[in-house]
Amino acid sequence: MSDNTTVTNRGLAKPLTAEFLGTFWLVLGGAGSAVLAALVPDIGIGYAGVALAFGLTVLTGVYAFGAISGGHFNPAVTVGLVVSGRFPPKNALPYIIVQVIGGLFAGLVLYVVASGKAGFSASASGFASNGYGEHSPGGYSIHAAIVIEFVLTTFFVLVILGATDSRAPAGFAGIAIGLALTLIHLISIPVTNTSVNPARSTGVALFQGGWAIEQLWLFWLVPLFGGVFGGVVYKFLLSNDKN
Repeated sequence: MSDNTTVTNRGLAKPLTAEFLGTFWLVLGGAGSAVLAALVPDIGIGYAGVALAFGLTVLTGVYAFGAISGGHFNPAVTVGLVVSGRFPPKNALPYIIVQVIGGLFAGLVLYVVASGKAGFSASASGFASNGYGEHSPGGYSIHAAIVIEFVLTTFFVLVILGATDSRAPAGFAGIAIGLALTLIHLISIPVTNTSVNPARSTGVALFQGGWAIEQLWLFWLVPLFGGVFGGVVYKFLLSNDKN
């Protein structure tokens, strides 16, 4: 996720394609590890493996596509960058639309692959969907879900903005962002299965088809507010002094 000021000076076709591919990769790699590998008998990767998978997808995605689109791959990040003054508002909606489409395509590919195993059911397994209450992995309440998603999305946006600041060491942003997402998942998988990304949540919820869709509102509303708050805090405390 890099500074997107160059996007304003060229067409959006390539940046939008990059956002689609990056979000597809993030959801396929992260949610795919949860659906296909987390609970495999004897060799399952568990929560820690899933957390690492999400971190690796965003790290590799940033280095692959960041120079083209800025590497948002997340509507909450796009909103946070707009609020901080680092991304043009007119480009936010197209970015968010292709991010959601990328997540849905990843969910489709994952569904096709997972359906190749006898007895698979996306509705019964949860399909790596985000949830609270009885659908939280650890049984956490809606209040816990709101707090954790808001706080962790805020800090994720702050890490992104700080790591891509002109004063930060060049070339290391992807590492910081990937490690931050890994840490976020290590903290919050038991609470909500970790969203901090509405496109990630939508990409699998529609294939789960039941409670995940009913609870999806939280995993849009709260991360977006977290992204806005992160952008506000960055602009106040961390942005470059232009004077």
